[in-house]
Parts: sequence; C-alpha cells; structure tokens
Amino acid sequence: MLDKTPETTEKAESGWLALLSGENAIHSIVLSGGVALHALNIYVVTTIMPSIVREIAASILGAALSARLLAAVGAGSAYAIGALVFGLGTLLCASAPDMLVLLGGRAVQGFGGGLLYALAYGVIRLVFAPVLWTRAIGLISATWGTATLIGPAVGGMFAEFATWRAAFWSLLPLTALLAALAFWTLPRNASSEGSRTPLPVLQLMLLIGIVLALSIASTLSTPTEQLASVGAAVAMFAALLLVERRAAGKLLPSGSFTITAPLAALYATITLLMIGMQPEIYVPYLLQELHGLSPLVAGYIAALMSIGWTAGSMTSAHWHGDRAQQTIFAGPGFGFVGLALIAVFMPMTGFGFATIAVPLSAGIMAVGFGMGFAWPHIVTAVYDLAPTGEEEKASSSITTVQLFAAALGAALAGLTANLAGIEASAAEGVARATQWLFWLFSLAPALAMLTARRVRRARAARAAGE
Repeated sequence: MLDKTPETTEKAESGWLALLSGENAIHSIVLSGGVALHALNIYVVTTIMPSIVREIAASILGAALSARLLAAVGAGSAYAIGALVFGLGTLLCASAPDMLVLLGGRAVQGFGGGLLYALAYGVIRLVFAPVLWTRAIGLISATWGTATLIGPAVGGMFAEFATWRAAFWSLLPLTALLAALAFWTLPRNASSEGSRTPLPVLQLMLLIGIVLALSIASTLSTPTEQLASVGAAVAMFAALLLVERRAAGKLLPSGSFTITAPLAALYATITLLMIGMQPEIYVPYLLQELHGLSPLVAGYIAALMSIGWTAGSMTSAHWHGDRAQQTIFAGPGFGFVGLALIAVFMPMTGFGFATIAVPLSAGIMAVGFGMGFAWPHIVTAVYDLAPTGEEEKASSSITTVQLFAAALGAALAGLTANLAGIEASAAEGVARATQWLFWLFSLAPALAMLTARRVRRARAARAAGE
C-alpha cells in the first residue's frame, strides 16, 4: 500500500473530487442549482416569448442588492430568499390572467434570478477553500452553458404544444427544493459588512436608466433619435461616475471607477469581454438569411458559443499561479480571433455553407471559449483585489457588472446593426452590415487584452509584496 505524499494529498484536497464529495458536494449542488434555475428560466421562456428590458433591469437590481442581503441574513437565508422571490415571480407568471401581470411576474423572476446568480459568487468565497474557488466557478460556468443548450429545446417543446403556462409551473418544484436545500445546508451566520451604509439608490436608477436608454436607441428609426438616446445614456453614465465618487453608499467597491486602480481595470476587462459576445444574438438570423439554414440548425450552431464558454471554463478551472493569471490575457485573444473569423467567413455566400462551416463554427466557439477560459480567474482576481472589508460587495459586483455589460453590449449591437442595415432586403447589404458589426465588436476583446495586462501586473506586484 502506497503512502500519500504531501503533494498527492494537496492535489486531492484541491481536485474535482474534493469539490464534488461530502459537504462540498451539497454546496456545489445548491450554488449550481440556483444558476441553472436562472439560466433555464431565461432560455426556456425566451423561446416562448421575447425577452424584455425590464427583466434585465430587475436582474441588475437583484445582483446589486445581493451583498446587503448576504450580510444581513447569511448565506443560507439569503439564497432561500432569492429562490422564494424567484418562485413568487414564477407563480405570478404561471397564473397570470393578463399580460400586465405576466410582465410583472417576469420582472419579479428577474429580480430573484439576479439575486441567485450574484449570491453564487459571494457564497463560493464563504463555503469553499480558496484552492477550490476556480473549480467552483468553472462548475457554475458549465451549468450555465448546459442550460443554454437544454433551455431552448424544452421551451420549444412547451411552445409546440401551446402550453406556455406549463413552462412556468415546471420550475416551481425545483425552486422549492432549492430554497429548502439552501436554507438547511448553507451557513446562516450574518456579517456586518455594509450593513450601516446607505443604499446606492441613485446609482442603481442611473445604471438601469443607461440600459433603458440604449435599448430604446436600438429600436428607434432615425439617426437623430438614436443619437439623442445614446447622448442621454452618456450623460447618465457621467452622472453615475460623479454620484458614485461622492456617495456614502457605494454601488461598487472602492476604487472601481479610479482609472489607475487594478479593480477598475478588472471591471473594464469583464465589460469589454461581455460586450464582445453580444453580436451572438444575430448569428441565427444571419445563418438563415445568408446561408439558408433552418432555424433549428442555425440555433444549434449559435449555441457553439455557449459550448465554448463551458469548455473554456473546464479547461482552465484547475490552473493556479502564473499559468492561471495568463488566462485573463489569453481569453480576450481567443475572443478577438473568433470575432474576426466570423467577420470574414459569415458574409461569404458564394462558396456554399459546407466550405465555410468549419472556420465559421470555430470562430463562434472561440468567442465563448475565450470568455470561459478567463472567467474563473477573473472572478478570483476580483476576490483577490477586493478592498479589505468590502469582499462581499466585490463578490456581488461581478454579476452587477456582467449583467450591465451584457445589456449594454446587446443594445449597442442592436444599434450598430440598425445603422449598418443588417436587416436590409438584399443579401449583399446584409453581408456588408455583418462585416461592420463583427469587425467593430472585435475591438472590445482587443481592448480587453490591454486592460488584462494591467490586472496581471497588479496581481504580480501584490504577490511580490506579500
């Protein structure tokens, strides 16, 4: 019988088996279950009915308030409350007598889903040893990616049989089970972090206002109206910076809006990476319009981006040290290459789809792979760079920034597509607009490579000083 060396013991304590056994397994199920519930809700229901801006705004609000809830009642109670809020919204949707109640229910669902998603990142730091953080984040990423594949198929089944209410009813037992598991298995000890600071109400209103203004801009018909709406968003962002600097109650941790601060560079990296992913919403349409693919085939080719995110997370989640830090720079590189491949091959309509299928599919997958490859280490960098005493706020801020960036990117993609004429009747016009869209958005991961360098230097300097 071989004795366990310190090296093999350390590997065992930091490996996947450690994450998926004993008490850690229960915690993993609860945290990934909350994320799965939120993701399934998004992808099942949006197959049946279009997503609306108020759901995104409600999710941002829930994410921003998650740190306060966690500090006030502890992880178990906070996660259970998030699940119950989500369940209330689901019940409202399932029993809605009219569209107004249905929209209200979707907003409540969005708020609860934002709480669950943000709490997952905050609770990881509390229930797992630091050596397991990146694996736990990788597991959450894999859960989200799986839901993006299963969700549309399940939603399509409900839509085909015209039983949209059943899509909501089916989520209720899972929600109840999650709430009970979270309450009984996660720690319920509260902390005092942030409990006496005022709520950042004005900053939240401005943040949501920016999303609404840009979303409206993407639907307007004239350039003058679009520019006016974008101008309003820019003005609100300037006001947000001013208010956040002076407010007693901060929306994000200290230094988040200071250009020279490492945390600001990290949030900029998250924002740019998320923006670079948002032209994905046009991939199914373009595959159908330019290459004549069926909606089903086009949808699953577009899903390669989510598969890439999952593959990227699972590839790098077990890395540590300098190798792990390099992923924050390499991830945007994959994203840039992927968007460039889409920009080059998507508009090629004269060669037959079989000719371009491989490089185009590789490009779509590379965009998601780059994000997933960097994501576990981006999150742990936020943990590492969080100011002392603001760790919970930093954890919840990951989802706040991520959701805001996704909404911002989607609105900018819609605005760019409209200005470029991506829905023009002629295939040549659609192809030209496609080039504009993807080349322009490839600038986002290119800039993220620059901000990622700053993050890496800051973490290296911090490690050297310890």
